[in-house]
Amino acid sequence: MTMRGEFQAVVTAPVSKQAMHLAGVEYPGQTEMLAHLTGAPHVAMMLVSRTMRIGLVTIHLPLHEVSPALTVPLVREQITTIHDALVRDWHIRRPLLAVLSLNPHAGEGGDIGREEIDTIIPALRELQSSGVRLIGPLPADGFFARYKSGDFDAIIAMYHDQGLVPLKMSSGGRAVNVSAGLPIVRTSPDHGTGFDIAGKGIADPASMVEAITLAVTIARNRTRSMRSLS
Repeated sequence: MTMRGEFQAVVTAPVSKQAMHLAGVEYPGQTEMLAHLTGAPHVAMMLVSRTMRIGLVTIHLPLHEVSPALTVPLVREQITTIHDALVRDWHIRRPLLAVLSLNPHAGEGGDIGREEIDTIIPALRELQSSGVRLIGPLPADGFFARYKSGDFDAIIAMYHDQGLVPLKMSSGGRAVNVSAGLPIVRTSPDHGTGFDIAGKGIADPASMVEAITLAVTIARNRTRSMRSLS
């Protein structure tokens, strides 16, 4: 119905990925499912709070699968998707991105891993040559130790917990999951299901409220972008 234009945005509630998989759903999560259902070629998961925006290169992968999954095309495509979402959905004309390294100390010149040398840096050079403003790869620990709100328009993390741990620690339970690159607007709370507190009347709705509010904002921004192009 949203693809037909009957709605301007979708806000999804938390789901149990384990329950999805037990029911025979093969997608790792809702982001991947929505990418397939909408025919989006490239979708990136973003977590957004009032102090930072985190974009992920890989999403729901076991940690031992992250390094093999990183390729120059994947890094380039995911950063491009996040960059374009900042322009279209937040009306940031020339976004500045901070890109985190995969390895500690950004690999120490190859002594602690070669992913920076072989994959991340070549992808960043290609993006810079096309006009994307970015800095990196930066060691994640030092970056977040010095980070101040407003330093960058978005932060690119190589894997799920690298970006989401600092964001959730600083967001006070008010962060929002945004699917960048979809032809529709989709947001959701930044947390999963709370089976342990179900029915107790103590669940915190703050992230769901923020997800609805941000969906409205992005939908309005997209409408403005379409009008400016027409």
